[in-house]
Amino acid sequence: MPGRRWAGALAAAVTASVLSLTGLAGQAQAADINNVKNGGYESGLSNWTCSAGSGTTVSSPVHSGSAALKATPAGQDFAQCSQSVAVKPNSTYTLSAWVQGAYTYIGASGTGTTDVSTWTPNTTWTQLSTTFTTGASTTSVTVWTHGWYGQPAYFADDVSVFGPDGGGGGDPAPTVPATPAGLAVSSTTSSSVSLAWNAVSGATGYNVYQGGSKVQAVTGSSATVSGLTASTAYSFQVSATNSAGESAKSSAVTGTTTASGGGGGGGTVPAHAVTGYWQNFNNGATVQKISAVQSQYDIIAVAFADATSTPGAVSFTLDSAGLGGYTVDQFKADIKAKQAAGKKVIISIGGQNGTISVSDSTSATNFANSVYSLMQTYGFDGVDIDLENGLNATYMSQALRSLSAKAGSSLVITMAPQTIDMQSTSNSYFQTALNIKDILTVVNMQYYNSGSMLGCDGKVYSQGSVDFLTALACIQLQGGLDPSQVGLGLPASTSGAGSGYVSPTIVNNALDCLTKLTNCGSFKPSKAYPALRGAMTWSTNWDASAGSAWSNAVGPHVHSL
Repeated sequence: MPGRRWAGALAAAVTASVLSLTGLAGQAQAADINNVKNGGYESGLSNWTCSAGSGTTVSSPVHSGSAALKATPAGQDFAQCSQSVAVKPNSTYTLSAWVQGAYTYIGASGTGTTDVSTWTPNTTWTQLSTTFTTGASTTSVTVWTHGWYGQPAYFADDVSVFGPDGGGGGDPAPTVPATPAGLAVSSTTSSSVSLAWNAVSGATGYNVYQGGSKVQAVTGSSATVSGLTASTAYSFQVSATNSAGESAKSSAVTGTTTASGGGGGGGTVPAHAVTGYWQNFNNGATVQKISAVQSQYDIIAVAFADATSTPGAVSFTLDSAGLGGYTVDQFKADIKAKQAAGKKVIISIGGQNGTISVSDSTSATNFANSVYSLMQTYGFDGVDIDLENGLNATYMSQALRSLSAKAGSSLVITMAPQTIDMQSTSNSYFQTALNIKDILTVVNMQYYNSGSMLGCDGKVYSQGSVDFLTALACIQLQGGLDPSQVGLGLPASTSGAGSGYVSPTIVNNALDCLTKLTNCGSFKPSKAYPALRGAMTWSTNWDASAGSAWSNAVGPHVHSL
């Protein structure tokens, strides 16, 4: 959390490279061709040049065909692979490519007008697309892909520059893909149905239909349709797409939601709740005892537990000296008093400096045992996962399930991932949340200390706006979390984070947009999510320093949803 976390400098830096984003490429006009040669890398690196020998072709992962580009940044080289493409003057072209990897860019230079680029942080295959217009005397442009300094390898496939024939030859246009086969229901909850099907050769995406109406567009061969009614049967079909068009719909399958409703664990947490982090240290914010935490907070996350010399295990030491002589006995008594008032008090694991690693079965067991021991010692109601240095979805899920078996159904589990952690369901944080959905209380993503990020509509949004909050929350809502498991995390004041503070009015407008489709910005969700859990802030202490303006404004609004 802020005050002890990195300021998102990398994400902010890469934002500067984004010049335009126009969404997914539409179907090319009949006279247009793909002017890129070997855009699928089926002929190795023929026609491509990669800086510092950074590129190679691989057979896995690929988006289509049998090969894809793998390029690895090293030192001051960000692994740029480029090709000179013949074009016509005064013409408009659409550049697109399928990419995956942390911070992957595509762009065109030498256009004779405005050079363009776009990027994504997604670690699953994602289509990037942008358009450019050539100048009056431009007969060739350079198209390129690259990664970012200090980041792992990225992958690219199916690069295209669709537009008028530039005379240099190119790859043949694709044909409409075949109809997907093997559609089946893989899992259900009270509000969602998960689907999977066989991948189709040559497809660059898939449309998901519910009752004959399109409800999702995805790039992989699986999807989760959420926001459904409990104990209800739904009919689903899928089709395959690429730039040539859309296939016929598949045979229909029926998925029936389960009877039990809502999200996972949390016992008696209010349907609409406010979470606040309480600082077990003095960093210039108002020093508080637990008893002084503002009454609008329903979940109080004690920040933070500490790593021990035992892998996966954590401990907690009250900073009595830094908190004005606050004793352990007072601390425990204050926790009990808050619980008597209907509040939940949990222990937060991690923060910016948190170095806890749960990477195997032994450390998972150690984590569960040590957290449960802290719950018994101090009376905590549960745990918050705020690991900002990465986590292993398999073993963190195992650890939290083990903890749940010990603590029972009243266990509160919250998570506070950074924005980049929830851009895709393939990310470890998102995977963990989905893995423990039946026992998860809420994910309060941190909408601050972040660079620009992709929304669920594929557009780039900058922090500090209603759209940033709603378009990114939409990813979680469409990605499989129950609305009751989604909350908006914001700093309580400008001192609470390096960047990303928004006024309580913006927070409340975003809550209204997501729950009622009112007070939206330019982005408006496809439907309302009235069961959205609420909001979170860092921290109750910074809130107190600002006269409790955040909780006084956001708290009543959340509770009235």
